[in-house]
Formats: sequence, C-alpha cells, structure tokens
Amino acid sequence: MATPKKSPPIPHQKIVVKLFHGIIIISLLLMIGSGLQIYNATPVFGGKEGWRFPSFMTLGGWLAGGRDWHFAMMWVFSFNLLIYGIYIGLTKRWERRFVSSSDLQVLKVGQNPKRKTYAWHRLIYTGIIPILILAIASGLAMYKPVQLDWLAGLFGNWQTLRTVHFLTVPIALIFTIVHMLMGLKVGGLRIWRSMFV
Repeated sequence: MATPKKSPPIPHQKIVVKLFHGIIIISLLLMIGSGLQIYNATPVFGGKEGWRFPSFMTLGGWLAGGRDWHFAMMWVFSFNLLIYGIYIGLTKRWERRFVSSSDLQVLKVGQNPKRKTYAWHRLIYTGIIPILILAIASGLAMYKPVQLDWLAGLFGNWQTLRTVHFLTVPIALIFTIVHMLMGLKVGGLRIWRSMFV
C-alpha cells in the first residue's frame, strides 16, 4: 500500500520579517489611496480638467485630508524600510535577497528553471531599491519644496517632479504583484501562508 505523499512544511518566517512586510503593504495601500486624493485636486495629466480617480479609490475626503494621510503614511513606510534595510544588513539577509554575479550568469546560460526563477526574483528585488529611493526623494521634495529646494531642483520643474513621483506608484505596485507571484511559483501557497499566518 502506497504511503500518502506528505505536503512540504510551511517555511518558518521570523515575526520581525512578517511585521515588516505587513507594515509595508498596509502603508503602501494607504499612501496610494491618499495619493490619489491629492492627485484629484490637481491631476498630473491634463491640468485642472484632467481625468480623476473615482472616490472609492481615494482616501482622505478632500485635499488636506489626503495630504494628512499621505504624509503620515510616508513616515511609517520610510522608517519601516530604513529599519528593514538595517535588519537586512545586520543579519546578512542581503546575501540571499539581492542579485549577485552568479544570478546573472544563471539568467544567461542556466538550464535549471527553479534556479532561474530565484535569480529573476533577486534581480527584481534588487531593482526596486532605486525606484523606492526615487519615490521617497520625489515625495520629500514635494512635501518640503522650500526647505529641500536643492532636492526639488534635481527634477527640473514641479510638473516633472509630480510626474516622476506619480509614475513610481505603478512600478511599486507591479513589483509587489510580481514579487508575490514569483514567491507563489517557487513555494506555492506555503510561502504566502508563512508570511501572513
């Protein structure tokens, strides 16, 4: 009689890693909703008469409310990323999370599909870092354009600054979705469960 095949155990994730990921997801969603409320006050594309997002996608009720939510969540998101970055450095998790020369070699000539998936995952994980830095830098430049005039000046003008900041949002969203799908591909629902259960 055949022994029933056991399903692989759920990977163990440290509570601190679960906490970091939970805060990132919640603060990102709240920043997006409040950011869309700010966008609707003066659309980035099309001027005052430009296309607006429906109210069910926004947070804050009006411009000042959207700004309050957005700036509050910006600090939560930014400090969480900073602490997570320090944690990754101290625990040397970067050695397993960020792309290496061996990953690039695997992407060029590797034959193992699972190893290629891991390499793609690390490449994407590494590539989101400059996008997040750009999102935070452009957000801070809009938050304090007078105090941080040197930072705002790097973007040329206000419209370019707003456009750059706005475009970092879909990139971050796409990263989040791809990150989750690749985790699903490598470890199935066990990976998702390990992060949120």
